[in-house]
Amino acid sequence: MLGVFMLFSLSASAQSIFGKWKTIDDRTGNPKAIISIYEEDGLMYGHVVEILEEGKENAVCGKCDGKKKDQPILGMKIIEDVEHVGNGEWKGKTLFDPEQAMTFRCKLWLNPDNPDELKVRGYLAFIYRTQTWIRVEG
Repeated sequence: MLGVFMLFSLSASAQSIFGKWKTIDDRTGNPKAIISIYEEDGLMYGHVVEILEEGKENAVCGKCDGKKKDQPILGMKIIEDVEHVGNGEWKGKTLFDPEQAMTFRCKLWLNPDNPDELKVRGYLAFIYRTQTWIRVEG
């Protein structure tokens, strides 16, 4: 019986949107960073925990304004105050791209066919782009 419970808890945790995700550039297909997505006070947040692009490990946000100007991208919060809206979807107004120094409205959800893929869509007015991030164990 304990084995069944452990199996169930493993599959349940695999369904969670929270954890570490490898970002994949939707234009080049190259991995860019590892983002830790977590919940705090019922809202979703995410920050950069590792930069995967060679030569950019110590990059700073040179194009940024305000508090983020010239701050290290490593450790930067890029997802803020995103709310669960039901059916496994999360929506919010703060998905920050430090490379472009732009903030987008966003929607995030697990791929229903593969819960180890996170769909991340950024909106700017009526235009949007969707990336697929890959779950990282540990």
